[in-house]
Amino acid sequence: MKSAFLVAASSAAIISTAAAAQGVQDEQGASAATEQTAAEREPVAASRVIVVTATRRAESINDIPVSVQAFDGEQLDNLRVTDTEDLTAVAPSFTVSRGYQGVPIYTLRGIGFNTINLSATSTVGTYVDEVALAYPFMNTGPVYDLERVEVLKGPQGTLYGRNTTGGLVNFITAKPTTYFEAGIEGELGNYSTVNSEGYISGPLSDSIQARFAFRTEDSFDGWQESISRDETLGENHRYGARLTIAAQPADGMDLELAASGWINNSDTLAAQAIGFTPNTDPVTGASGVFNAPGLPEFVANNFPTEGDQADWAPDSRRRTDIGTGLGLDEDLQENNEFYSLRALAELELSDRVNLISLTGFNHVERDATFDWSGAPYEVLIQNTVGEIDSFSQELRVEYDVGPAQILFGGYYAHDDILDTNRTLLGENANPNFIRFLGLNGLPGSGGPAPIDIPFLNPFGYTPTEIGQAFRTYRDEAEFQTEVFSLFANADVDLADTLRLTAGVRYTDDTQDYVGCSRDVNGNMLPNVNVVNRFLFLGIYGELVDPISQGECNTFDPETLTFGPVESSLEEDNVAWRGALAWDATNDVLVFGSVSRGFKSGSTPVNAASIAEQNFPAVQEQLTAYELGVKAGMFDNAAQLNVAGFYYDYKDKQLSSYFPDPIYTALSRLVNVPTSNAWGIDGDVTVYVGDELTISAAATYLQTEIEAYDGINAAGQPETYDGSEFPYSPEFSGSLTVNYDAPVSSSLGMRITANGRYQTEVFTTLENEYPYTIDDYAIVNASAALYGLDTGWEVSVWGRNLTDTYYWSAVASNANTVVRFPGRTRTFGLSVSYDF
Repeated sequence: MKSAFLVAASSAAIISTAAAAQGVQDEQGASAATEQTAAEREPVAASRVIVVTATRRAESINDIPVSVQAFDGEQLDNLRVTDTEDLTAVAPSFTVSRGYQGVPIYTLRGIGFNTINLSATSTVGTYVDEVALAYPFMNTGPVYDLERVEVLKGPQGTLYGRNTTGGLVNFITAKPTTYFEAGIEGELGNYSTVNSEGYISGPLSDSIQARFAFRTEDSFDGWQESISRDETLGENHRYGARLTIAAQPADGMDLELAASGWINNSDTLAAQAIGFTPNTDPVTGASGVFNAPGLPEFVANNFPTEGDQADWAPDSRRRTDIGTGLGLDEDLQENNEFYSLRALAELELSDRVNLISLTGFNHVERDATFDWSGAPYEVLIQNTVGEIDSFSQELRVEYDVGPAQILFGGYYAHDDILDTNRTLLGENANPNFIRFLGLNGLPGSGGPAPIDIPFLNPFGYTPTEIGQAFRTYRDEAEFQTEVFSLFANADVDLADTLRLTAGVRYTDDTQDYVGCSRDVNGNMLPNVNVVNRFLFLGIYGELVDPISQGECNTFDPETLTFGPVESSLEEDNVAWRGALAWDATNDVLVFGSVSRGFKSGSTPVNAASIAEQNFPAVQEQLTAYELGVKAGMFDNAAQLNVAGFYYDYKDKQLSSYFPDPIYTALSRLVNVPTSNAWGIDGDVTVYVGDELTISAAATYLQTEIEAYDGINAAGQPETYDGSEFPYSPEFSGSLTVNYDAPVSSSLGMRITANGRYQTEVFTTLENEYPYTIDDYAIVNASAALYGLDTGWEVSVWGRNLTDTYYWSAVASNANTVVRFPGRTRTFGLSVSYDF
């Protein structure tokens, strides 16, 4: 209903406004609009220079000493980029995985942060019209109506200040036009898919323009099929809209106001069980005997071989209360909302000086329930609830002094974050083990069970209460962060063919945190107050105080108390960059750069039995050395960009483990003291006349942890010297072919094919099965017929045409090891019309 209403309302608005705007256009003269429309319909190959704002001003992509890939709006439409993840098909150095809580994990040239939390920032910054979306989850809405996307590689901390050690992805939206234009598109596809997209843009007066755009996505049949019963998951329901108003109230003054938002009511992704953690392995694990009856057989007999195979606990099991263990009476779907406000003001103070103010506010709310058991058992089901308010203000001055362009300014950001989840794990082997201890005591001890010891059971919990305990609990955390920075950058012409870029940014970063795992409805009290206190008595030699209903059950061994974990990070750093660019010929640029970037410290939101699980990791530092060439060849019939890089990494933040006497190994964040990455990254585009364009991109990458002693998933010490970074393939590459040509005096044809390949990748420092992603290749294609002198187009398209089985992540829920599969083959038909 939401999608149908939005389509109808937007289509009516486009058609009615088209008539009104046409009248304005007729009065003002139609020539500008006519010329613009014709230019926009030229084949991609006719325009071979892409202008980007990677350096915070408009420049040709071939003239800047930065490794960057850029894709204009027409390319993005032809490639059907409707999600941030789709960019990986054309920018292979950029990979998107996912944490088990549905949070995207971005990695660029091997630099990423393998976190699961809504509240975690990324090493790869994402920006919309230069406003930071500091939290990757803010990017989980639809992508539409873009002017271009820029993928900048390497630290970008001098001009873009928030945690860009790996690089950044900058989305530049289509802006209001001084002439009327509008378009509408409808799509039908498999899985009962109905999508729509549209835009309308033009003048409201002589000095005010507006643009409205929207996209809706609905698929009413799920693509994941339950192995054990006739159920599916995987419906998609996403809706996005954006309104932008531009104004020129006086000479030398430009204003731009934008409001955008999205809603996501899609099903959550189900996992595929492929094995067990070392501790719960049914053959060798100490707790293997406590697996749910039938679970080992299910996993052994249903190893996944297709992307649509999955399973999850029955709906009735999830919704049912068991004693004090309240069920989760929600569907397995996302219920998320996001809105963003942006205000840009540019004031020309003189012919050489501009003052720019950029204000941003982002708000996201999440309420999602998902089952990542990978089997029809209640191994782990979670309801995640969170909210982020993120405010930013930048003020900068741009000064052109002839041989030098200088930029300097200040930046401030403040974020308020609530990140919580409630978990069900009634049939998980670990709670089963704890219940057994409460009722029977340690095997072979010969002593009474803890439930029978009065001072350990002062509240008189019954065997039934012990047997029903530890089904549900809540993890929660509240954050407040503040960022303040001052920055300056200069581009100086040293000679006719030699330019120097120098930039520096000082940043002061603070983060205040309070969080814990907390009892829900008294369900944690029997196991915490009886079993945990019994075990802690043997471990620490002291009987600790019990907790009451609703209190924190995270234990601090330093104070021997249960309670919240509090921390405050106060960090500062100086990021810098220096680059030399040499115009070797009119068509060849050679550049070298040295830069340093930082990612601020991070604090996790874990299922924390022990306080150490929620201790922060301090800021990380990356120093990058890069040498590259950008060469136009054969009279600009081909463009080659290639760069070699070396990254010196300090205190890399990583989600890993620490040993625990009860649960063997528990999650926490760590800092890896030293590591490095190096490789070669490049792309080439060949124009065969004005009709055929062939583009290829590839990255060869080596990453290495240096002499880090950590803890593995079995809770044992392990030296990770030489281990590769998670989610960092040794090779990744893409190939895109676009053929666009007239087939008659009035009809054009376009065929676009794209493929992406990556080698095997590891998802943990262990660098071993089952925490691996096999090598895979994905093929996408589309074919279109369109009117040369009219705005209609009909196309057919397909993604993952070979229906390749691949997965984007492997994770552990402390019992089963699971994969998160990639989308199976999708295809459809699109019809569009541009007015």
